Amino acid sequence: MALVQKPTEADGKPKGRGGAYDPPLDFGRIDDLLGYHLRRAQVVMFQDFAETMAETGVSPGQIGVLLLVAANPGVNQTTVGNALGIDRSTLVSMLDRLEERKAIARTPSPRDRRSHALLLTAKGREFLDGLLPLLDQHERRIAARLDAHERATLIDLLRRISTP
Repeated sequence: MALVQKPTEADGKPKGRGGAYDPPLDFGRIDDLLGYHLRRAQVVMFQDFAETMAETGVSPGQIGVLLLVAANPGVNQTTVGNALGIDRSTLVSMLDRLEERKAIARTPSPRDRRSHALLLTAKGREFLDGLLPLLDQHERRIAARLDAHERATLIDLLRRISTP
């Protein structure tokens, strides 16, 4: 069971509302819960992502869309939404924002007139190319305590959990 001390300010005083120092916290069973650790890791990742990408105005979902469309020109919206776990209405809103930025284009699908094929525009390629160094910095910071083998193992384990 992990014991965690309350975070402190630079002056050594406990963070928080003030008052008496809180003793170390016994996490009990929660420390053995995979979901707890996944959620804590997700919070750290999203905080770092938000700080890293603050000036770009791009969300994790938008980067996911851009990366998938770049790797799969002409992919349809449903396939992208399913791959990223994004519901239809959220995806449409995200695509609208990317289209407003002129980063992607929706064209009629050559295989199914009821769906749209997604293409990265030249401006979208330039935008994505500018985001990639920031994304790489973010990934390096997040994985700083892992070696290459541990990082690959973690990705493999997470895939096993997230893939039905």
